[in-house]
Amino acid sequence: MHETIKNLLNIETKVKQKFQKSNFDQVPNIIAVSKTFKIDHISPLIEHGHIHFGENKVQEAVEKWTDIKQKKNNLKLHLIGKLQTNKVKFAVKLFDYIHSLDNEKLAKKISEYQIKENRNLKLFIQINIGDENQKSGINENNLENFHNYCKDLGLNIVGLMCIPPFNNDSEKYFNKMEKLKNNLALKELSMGMSSDYLDALNYGATYLRIGSSIFGSRN
Repeated sequence: MHETIKNLLNIETKVKQKFQKSNFDQVPNIIAVSKTFKIDHISPLIEHGHIHFGENKVQEAVEKWTDIKQKKNNLKLHLIGKLQTNKVKFAVKLFDYIHSLDNEKLAKKISEYQIKENRNLKLFIQINIGDENQKSGINENNLENFHNYCKDLGLNIVGLMCIPPFNNDSEKYFNKMEKLKNNLALKELSMGMSSDYLDALNYGATYLRIGSSIFGSRN
């Protein structure tokens, strides 16, 4: 058995054990964050039957995933990195989920290209939950207005996403994210990575973005 499959199975076991002790009604999806890895390193997971994969950069994803997604149309590709407006037309064609919606200009551009391509992506609003200058995301105080703007555009906002401050108490930010999600009556929460995904489960995370614990260190 390939090492990546062993790693994934180990994570799935931990998630299920944690989930069984919780009161949540939705088993979380594990996004295998495959950015920077070539497709031959990812293929064992695809053949194993895993369907959720995450990429940071549109151009890398286009080169890596276009052909294989045409052959395996059950795969779900998630854009978890920042999306520039000049890359939206490519992202809308390829991705099934965008986790990094963070401004009105981007929302409008996604809406326009979805109409052109007859697609309806599942979108997460990224929250700058630690109010960090170097990170993208909507300030939580602007969230309700931005959410309404996206709904007026007809965008399919399924949930919220965050990247908590590094080397900090992730749980207090996860707790805040859960409250923000509930305030908007959204279903999904994209949060939790290799270092803190079990903590994220305590606060209703439904999409876990896990890279190094599955694929090992980056090339």
